[in-house]
Amino acid sequence: MAEVDSKIEIHNGDITKLAVDAIVNAANEQLAPGGGVCGAIHRAAGPELARACAEAGPCPTGEARLTPGFALPARFVIHAVGPVWKGGGSGEPALLAGCYGASLALAEEAGARSIAFPAISTGIYGYPLEAATAVALASVRAGLAERPGIEKVLFCVFGESAEAAYRAALTA
Repeated sequence: MAEVDSKIEIHNGDITKLAVDAIVNAANEQLAPGGGVCGAIHRAAGPELARACAEAGPCPTGEARLTPGFALPARFVIHAVGPVWKGGGSGEPALLAGCYGASLALAEEAGARSIAFPAISTGIYGYPLEAATAVALASVRAGLAERPGIEKVLFCVFGESAEAAYRAALTA
């Protein structure tokens, strides 16, 4: 686990500014521009991203799609559709894990060696931060163990409470 964990970093800031091979967008099933992280990524990438998403979508919850990064520093955007929180009894953990696994698979297929994830589903989708963080870290650790070509995973969070939750989960 130590080798896998050495590839994981926590970053508190703007995911659209990161110079990584791929950033992950917390997307909706239509891959349409939205609010929060999704809106920020679409604004930073430019209008070409919405056109590419229209061609790539729709995308079921728990899956992901790949587009170019356009005006972003990242070469690719991976659009991962996380679940809306309904209390935890509707398969939310498996669907959220699917987002992370599918994103890592797409990154590897595209030749990406670095990837940045936001805290998928923790915004307007209402997934509790600590529960989502546990799923995210477990999924990424498992994915990195299977994908040695991915050298760095950044969890790009926004705010001190999210950063603290990820740092605590990483050291637990």
